[in-house]
Amino acid sequence: MTEHLATYDHCVERISTNWAAFLNRRRERLAEQERYGAAAEKVAENILEDLFTLVLDWGLSDLNHQVGYADLSLTRLGIKYLIIEAKRPGALAWHRQAVDAALDQARRYAAEQKVACIGVSDGVMLYAADVVSGGLRDRVFVSLTDSKPPDSLWWLSVHGIYRSPGDTTDAAIRLLPELPVEEGVPLSDHAAGLLHPKYQLPAHCFAYVPDASEPGTWKLPYLREDGRPDGRRLPKAIQAVISNYRGTKVSGIPDNDIPDVLARLGHAATGAGKMPFQAGHTAGIYHQLEAVLDQLGKLEEVKQAAGLGN
Repeated sequence: MTEHLATYDHCVERISTNWAAFLNRRRERLAEQERYGAAAEKVAENILEDLFTLVLDWGLSDLNHQVGYADLSLTRLGIKYLIIEAKRPGALAWHRQAVDAALDQARRYAAEQKVACIGVSDGVMLYAADVVSGGLRDRVFVSLTDSKPPDSLWWLSVHGIYRSPGDTTDAAIRLLPELPVEEGVPLSDHAAGLLHPKYQLPAHCFAYVPDASEPGTWKLPYLREDGRPDGRRLPKAIQAVISNYRGTKVSGIPDNDIPDVLARLGHAATGAGKMPFQAGHTAGIYHQLEAVLDQLGKLEEVKQAAGLGN
């Protein structure tokens, strides 16, 4: 249990001790936003620098800028542990499509540099995830405006970043409820990126992305570009894994990755209100999916993510 580690205790104490000072410094960093109505991306990068070096235990020498186009990367003893894509303050916290586009960028840079953990932040929110089984596994989500010190930042500390988090229920991306200081950011600011050559969709629309820098490897389109489940493609993606679609099962996905891929599809089906535990009258493919998820021990995970678990 991480709670019994001395490094965990020391890090949580450091977070608690330095959080108020971080919030004050963050307000100073954002003074130009108050004056002019907007702040540059560099301000978000400075806020992240304060977070990792003042609140957490990384040294200034561990931070690297614009390595392989990544806004910020964290290294220790020459090993890259985390890549972060930063956007200008207010660009992500209230815009899920912008978050997905930023994650696609971070995943691409991480794939090119063989880094297993990515994050996105606009100085208002910070989300980090591990690249696992062709998808993302939540690691941390925090609001950088909360008055309460977030202990979960431990998972991004020097001694937490290389460990696998346990319960990540609170680590899923959430759009913050407060009204933004600036009313939105044009999606064209974020839209540039790789698209699949056949489907003309970005990486986050696929259930299996083994290499975010190689669109030809992406499989099972199931989301629209705005992150909503695609009612036409989602059941086809499920069929391609657990039965078949037009007589051809999906190939090229390792058996060990299938449970996570199906859980990803289950989350989308839940978001669309299609799972039998939500509504008994639904298509047969969703009944099959529920049975397979139960067999694989993933059903409770899907239910809990939807707030329906035990």
